[in-house]
Amino acid sequence: MLHLFSPEGDAALAAVMRRRPVLGFDFDGTLAPIVSHPDDACIPAPVAERLRELAAVCPVVVVSGRSVADLRGRLGFEPRHVVGGHGAEDPGNALAAAAVESHVEALHPLREHLYRHAADLAASGVTLEDKQVSLALHYRRARSPVRARALLQRLLEPAPKGVRIFGGKRVFNATALDAPDKARAMHDLVRRCGADCALFAGDDVNDEPVFESAPPDWLTVRVGRGDSRARFYIDGPQQMGELLERTWRALQAGQSVQSAHAPVRSP
Repeated sequence: MLHLFSPEGDAALAAVMRRRPVLGFDFDGTLAPIVSHPDDACIPAPVAERLRELAAVCPVVVVSGRSVADLRGRLGFEPRHVVGGHGAEDPGNALAAAAVESHVEALHPLREHLYRHAADLAASGVTLEDKQVSLALHYRRARSPVRARALLQRLLEPAPKGVRIFGGKRVFNATALDAPDKARAMHDLVRRCGADCALFAGDDVNDEPVFESAPPDWLTVRVGRGDSRARFYIDGPQQMGELLERTWRALQAGQSVQSAHAPVRSP
């Protein structure tokens, strides 16, 4: 990966913004800094303001592991679309909406299994977050992350039939095996928005399917260093304001170029 704030990154950003892109973002660790308690997460005001300006002129979408209801009160701006549950909860997609109940039901056996071990989870500092279409087991606040992770591995392995388990930053997630992931969600959003390509930024394991499936003309950005299939990276969510500022300037420059090359009509 190359750093986005480089000549190569500037050229890639300019190329995407000259077209009709969807601007897609994860929430936690991307737009909002990671915090010790998920309920405290929010987007910094300057970042939300720039997102509001971008959303007025091009489609901006948020694709997160959180539920849609949880996300909407934390954004500080109005995206074109909000997708939750790692891609499984998409109110704008009729097929995905119709399948939500089956995705919730697929998690019932695991949900009941985890609730039976609620005391063990609490004693280990693990918080179970039930988002209906997905389950999240956070151990960020555990006194011993190693012990908490070992407990979760014992409770989650092998994965129950019809369930997909995947890790993240001090969290284990569970979704229905046939539920859409973020990659399917982003490709569908590009189609629904009538866009030519996309910029997508994310920081965690559940964002990698987007990076892996992105066509060459998409711009993919990992937020934070580490192994990734993204083309570019930034150092962390503290650089999101600069990323959005460069995106805004590239958008304005692209519109100026289009205007300069527009055919002149005779009076």
